[in-house]
Amino acid sequence: MFNIVLVNPRIPQNTGSIGRMCFNAGFKLHIIKPIVFDISQKAVRRAGLDYWEKLEPIVWENLELFLEKNLKFKDRFFFATTKSKKPYFEVKFKENDFLFFGSESYGLPMELMQINWQNTITIPMKSCGRSLNLATSVGIVSYEALRQNFKYFIS
Repeated sequence: MFNIVLVNPRIPQNTGSIGRMCFNAGFKLHIIKPIVFDISQKAVRRAGLDYWEKLEPIVWENLELFLEKNLKFKDRFFFATTKSKKPYFEVKFKENDFLFFGSESYGLPMELMQINWQNTITIPMKSCGRSLNLATSVGIVSYEALRQNFKYFIS
């Protein structure tokens, strides 16, 4: 239904939690390298996902290869960032949208978000907070997209 895109994730437990959510919600998970941990089935099982092979994530060697295959969908790329003023709940998500999330340490690359800056979105929070946990952020935004499109959801 939706494409969750993790750009250079750094914490295996977050990726495992996101993978579990994607599997249960029927979302496609894209992981863009480099990553700093092992994503073999055995490794992610320890991170909480014991059905990784059923998830069938798409692992991209780099951002350039991902964009080479998917840039034609750039109008439906949405970038979660603390650098935006647009709350995620003001977006009208559509089936097959790409929801991008950056690494826990660095966020999304600015040059990636500039592909379609008007589709940068944020999760409102107090000004004294830096950011939310990656798995939490993915859950918040992706389930809003699901809520908006629930009539199309097929279990």
